[in-house]
Amino acid sequence: MLRAAVERFGAHVAVGAGAAGAAAAAAVPTARCAKDEAKTVAPSFDPEALERGAKALREINSSPHAKNVISLSTEQERTKAAEAQAKQAEMQALAAQHATNTERVRWEEQRKTDEARAQQQAQIKEYEDQLARKRYNSEHEATRQRNAEMVKMQEDASQRQESLRRQTEEQIQQSRRETDRQKAEHERELIRAKSIAEAEGRIAENRANEDVIRRQMLARIEAETSKAMQLLQETLSTVGKGFSGLLEDRQRGAAFVGGITALAVGVYGAREGSRMGFRMLERYLGQPSLVRETSRNIWGFRPQAAQAATATAAQAGEGASAVAKASPGAGGILGDVVLQRNLESRVKHLAVATANTRKNSAPFRNVMLYGPPGTGKTMAAKRLARYSGLDYALMTGGDVAPLGADAVTRIHELFDWASTSRRGLLLFIDEADAFLAKRSGGVAASETAPGVRAALNALLYRTGELSRDVVLVVATNRPEDLDAAVLDRMDESLEFGLPDAEARQRMVRLYFDKLIARGEDAGDDAPAQGLLGAMGIGKGGKRGGGKKGTPIAVSADVDDAALKAVAEQTEGFSGREIAKMMASVQGEVYGSNAPELTLDILRGVVSHKVAEHAARGAGFGKK
Repeated sequence: MLRAAVERFGAHVAVGAGAAGAAAAAAVPTARCAKDEAKTVAPSFDPEALERGAKALREINSSPHAKNVISLSTEQERTKAAEAQAKQAEMQALAAQHATNTERVRWEEQRKTDEARAQQQAQIKEYEDQLARKRYNSEHEATRQRNAEMVKMQEDASQRQESLRRQTEEQIQQSRRETDRQKAEHERELIRAKSIAEAEGRIAENRANEDVIRRQMLARIEAETSKAMQLLQETLSTVGKGFSGLLEDRQRGAAFVGGITALAVGVYGAREGSRMGFRMLERYLGQPSLVRETSRNIWGFRPQAAQAATATAAQAGEGASAVAKASPGAGGILGDVVLQRNLESRVKHLAVATANTRKNSAPFRNVMLYGPPGTGKTMAAKRLARYSGLDYALMTGGDVAPLGADAVTRIHELFDWASTSRRGLLLFIDEADAFLAKRSGGVAASETAPGVRAALNALLYRTGELSRDVVLVVATNRPEDLDAAVLDRMDESLEFGLPDAEARQRMVRLYFDKLIARGEDAGDDAPAQGLLGAMGIGKGGKRGGGKKGTPIAVSADVDDAALKAVAEQTEGFSGREIAKMMASVQGEVYGSNAPELTLDILRGVVSHKVAEHAARGAGFGKK
């Protein structure tokens, strides 16, 4: 029986050992190296265990508790089996958790790998995009540089073409001038040869007919001599009878001699007196042919300068009234003449100096006004003469060339006439470069205008010394073309440039007030003329400003801001262009159905005039 118990105990021990071995084998971690995993445990017989079992049995048999061994062993085996099962379940749970962790780690690694791959692909795409942008920028820059080079090459080609065209034109003009000169020389040679041939022909003909001509001359001389002798004999006979009668009667002889003498003296005196009287009358009352406009008068007749009227709301509406109040009025030295502030102060100072010079009977100073056309040179000269108390006379240089040889006489007559003014006279020569140009070139040196060169010399002779009678004021657009002697006679030089923004704003207000609000002319005033000129007799009787028309109604939106915008748009305009622009506005209103100035009409005319000014500056599209 004991042996059977031992055998059952050994079986339980073997089973427990096998279960423990299985649990230990299941608990081996999966992270074991490949060499350990390859090992296998083969079952073998262990005699030492048998001996230890036999020894344990002998000890059990000799123990007083031998009866409880079987139950205790059974209980121990059960406990060990439960523990082995618990360990096996724990090992299985650990294995499952390990598998879960392994799967989680694998999926985490996969996610990181995917994220890294996506990030790498995004970086690759961004790098490719940067490369594409850089390539596009480089290609764009290269294209821009090529275009700039092409534009520069085109500009250079255009400049070369323009230079070649100018050179070609100059060569053509030079060839034409040379051809004309050769043609003129050839014509002169032909005329000279023709004259020589005709003279030689007449000489040869006269030599061939010398005998006939001599006989004809002798016969004519004899006939004339006989006729003259007969007339002389009859005359001497009559005179002899008369003298005989006079000698016989002394009183009749004395009366005859006195009558003859008185008749001769009367005829001579009447001729010379009438000549001198007409000369003095023309000198004091007449007007030289070179003078286009003058303030000199006869019998105290002197037209007054037109004063600027004040526009009222009843005449021009509220918009025109507001503009009229802000517009510069006529008054002071310059009146309605609008100039830049620095130039205005210089002109005023010159006017005051000229007035004081006249008051103190000192020699006057000559003045040169130069600058672009339409900048107020003529109007400033008139105001200068009027303020200083001088008469003024206006002439233009273009009237001298057509006079030819009479130009010198007309220049002397002009200065003689000017010196007779009791108030002093301001002689204004407009477009002075037309006959005061350099004698080494220009019009004055032309072979076809010897009268112009002589007129220049005559003017230099009359202005060679300081004068207390005449103030010479010349105006030109090209002062560099004037003769050096003319420039030497100028004591003051004033440059009339294009108006700045502030001057343009005053001009726009002034001409808007005159042409639109009051319906007047744009001129400074009515021209001062003599009695006959004011009556319309002679030249220049009806010229000039000062006339009044119908005021134009102005809408409320044409205010100070609108006129200021017009002044800003007209940069580069001269005073004359601004006046003509306002005249165009006036004509546009008169040409519309309802004669009222609106902001749209004003803007349309101004835009058209600005475009026209730009086209004129560009040569009307000339390339």
